[in-house]
This record gives sequence, structure tokens and C-alpha cells, in this order.
Amino acid sequence: MLFSVIIPVYNRPDEIAELLDSLAVQTDMSFEVLVLEDDSPHKCEDICLSYQDRLDIKYFFRPGLSRSERRNLGMDQAKGDYYLLFDSDCIIPPDYIAIVKQ
Repeated sequence: MLFSVIIPVYNRPDEIAELLDSLAVQTDMSFEVLVLEDDSPHKCEDICLSYQDRLDIKYFFRPGLSRSERRNLGMDQAKGDYYLLFDSDCIIPPDYIAIVKQ
């Protein structure tokens, strides 16, 4: 069972780093991460790419899309069986994926 974690983000590079830190230490790593950014003045692409050695992460830059449209785009691009939608200011407990998988 694969989960797709979909994260729309706008102008939150520090918050996305905290969220990705929490995802990188999950006890069950059967998930991919899709980060979908709008036309942010402070982009998080470099931060997202710095996690490629710890997460199955994909970054998409799509200016002009609403948060909901970016979530929908994430679901279109996702390979998982189930979607988990997080905002960039979330911090996920280390056993979250394992618990949801039960």
C-alpha cells in the first residue's frame, strides 16, 4: 500500500522544511511526497530537492493555481493508492504513516 502525501505550498520554505523533516523520520516509508508550489516570492524548490536522498519527493511549480487546484494536480500526478493532504505548517508524528496504514 502506497500513500501519496500532497502538499500545496505558498511562500513557506521554513515550514516546508519542518514538515519534510517529520516525514523523513517516519517508521513506515511507504509513501511519496508531492509538493505543489504557486508563484511564491520565497520558493521552496531547493529545500524540497535537498530531501531527495531521504524521501521519494517530487516538486511542481504551477503559478496561478489555487490551493485546491494544486491539490487536484497533486492527485493527478500521484502514484499512491491513497492520498494524504497536508498543509506546509504541519509536523507529522513519526508513526503517522504506520498508524494510518493499519
